[in-house]
Amino acid sequence: MTSTAPETQRGHDAGDPLGEQPTSWQRRLRRFGHVPRPETSLRDRLDPPYTRPGRQVWSVLAIPPHVADRLVRWSAWGGPLLVTLVAGLLRFWKLDQPHAVIFDETYYAKDAWALVNQGYEGSWPKDVDKQILNDPSSVPIPTDPGYVVHPPVGKWIIGFGEQLFGFTPFGWRFMVAVLGTISVLLLCRIGRRLFRSTFLGCLAGLLLAVDGLHFVMSRTALLDLIVMFFVLAAFGCLVVDRDHARRRLAAALPVDEEGVLRPNAQVAETLRLGWRPWRLAAGVMLGLAFATKWNGLYVLAAFGLMTVLWDVGARRTAGAVHPYQAVLRRDLIPAFVSTVPVAIVTYVVSWTGWIVTDKGYYRNWAATEGKDSFWSWLFPDWLRSLWHYENQVYDFHVGLTSGHTYESNPWSWLVLGRPVSYYYEEQTGCTESATGKCAAEVLAIGTPLLWWLACFALAYVVWRWFFRRDWRAGAIACGVVAGWLPWFFYQERTIFLFYAVVFVPFLCLAVTMMLGAIAGPAAGTGARAELGLTTQDPTGERRRTLGAIAVGVLVLLIIWNFIYFWPLYTGTSIPEDLWRDRMWLDTWV
Repeated sequence: MTSTAPETQRGHDAGDPLGEQPTSWQRRLRRFGHVPRPETSLRDRLDPPYTRPGRQVWSVLAIPPHVADRLVRWSAWGGPLLVTLVAGLLRFWKLDQPHAVIFDETYYAKDAWALVNQGYEGSWPKDVDKQILNDPSSVPIPTDPGYVVHPPVGKWIIGFGEQLFGFTPFGWRFMVAVLGTISVLLLCRIGRRLFRSTFLGCLAGLLLAVDGLHFVMSRTALLDLIVMFFVLAAFGCLVVDRDHARRRLAAALPVDEEGVLRPNAQVAETLRLGWRPWRLAAGVMLGLAFATKWNGLYVLAAFGLMTVLWDVGARRTAGAVHPYQAVLRRDLIPAFVSTVPVAIVTYVVSWTGWIVTDKGYYRNWAATEGKDSFWSWLFPDWLRSLWHYENQVYDFHVGLTSGHTYESNPWSWLVLGRPVSYYYEEQTGCTESATGKCAAEVLAIGTPLLWWLACFALAYVVWRWFFRRDWRAGAIACGVVAGWLPWFFYQERTIFLFYAVVFVPFLCLAVTMMLGAIAGPAAGTGARAELGLTTQDPTGERRRTLGAIAVGVLVLLIIWNFIYFWPLYTGTSIPEDLWRDRMWLDTWV
């Protein structure tokens, strides 16, 4: 995600209280180590600057200042791309293993193959998976329509990989692995923009790269990782839109004779923010998420409310006396039109294959069973047939209460109460095991230390949003709530832990925010630096050193935890006793 904000650290405006000469009593207090709380200029509140590494870092590394400046500029993209490269290598390593149709791949891989070849899903015969693995060319695509309960976008994406690499495990997993890899890059850039720090952005991406659930879902042809990708892309678009809108407000505000940006109620309440293409792009992304699985609809509602509240905050900061009324007059209708109708149109367009082929399930319902409907004179047959299909699918989803071995309640998701085993194979005659057996499993479970740390991070995020009114914490919390809370409304339904992959990026952002607080402010960005004090601050340096060590230890432990569970993420055969050592909770078996 590109950034138009200046990369250099911006100082306070001339005439800012921090630039004024301190009074005599303030100078006396400073002798005893007191540092007044710095105030942020209006320009920096509307358009915060990006942090830069302190000069001490470059001097220790003996890097000249001009080279350091170039490295800082390159790191804005170089750092995220490096993290993404690592994530991609991990996700594409032996992507075709296990050579099997695992878990719900038995539905989506075949539906995707039919969709890209004939425009609608077919009714596949039972027990055809082994034949597909042995010789996919010998398996004909069924022409009879199949009853499917999810919209088509995710299957179109899976099918594109099958068109490139064939009707094989690598083919149907390829595009999901691509989106999983790109999502790491997105999170790096989104985190950088949120925290105004390249380091913290890359840290968020790294945490996502080594999360077990995201990793497993990136290597499996299921729909939930695709939903996650579009949700994250929509969130990124809205964050960019927020920056652009606030930058327009800052550009329109008056500047006094000393060059200081001043709030202005008239400008803040009457300015039209104009064309907002990033918000429109977010509407498309949310429509694609909704057109992959219906839980994307809840994210659309949550993000729509969030972006409107961001506009309220921007106008209030710019000086609006009645920011809600200003947003109601100037921003609400454009925000609605840019998201909800765009998402709905995107959803309907995603059914084009079903509409034009005229052979999909329920495609001709309006011309047969529904021909006597009162609405037949108003709406075309294909639209009434689609509406009937959607009603039938909704009834199916809310009525899905049959038990499953790996179902779990959403209350248990954050602590990884009941992960899902996608694939398990037991091998006898294993000489490396004390029991004579080896086990190969693909277990859809998050990296435990990361998720358990995220429980504390979410508490910190809620505290920071509620007591500090930090918009970043509110945005992260919104992402988690949008992906998690809706499942509590359907607790009688059969649901699984892997649905949580939709909000995993926001868990990583929460952990990153907490780790950033533990590390403390970077050198040169603390209160003393802002006040222009040149005296050494051993207490602050010690605080940052201890914080950096603590963060480094926690990140290394998370990476180690990911490596430790690597065999369970990839289906690698290991001795049964080592497999049992990794079953930390009884509910994991």
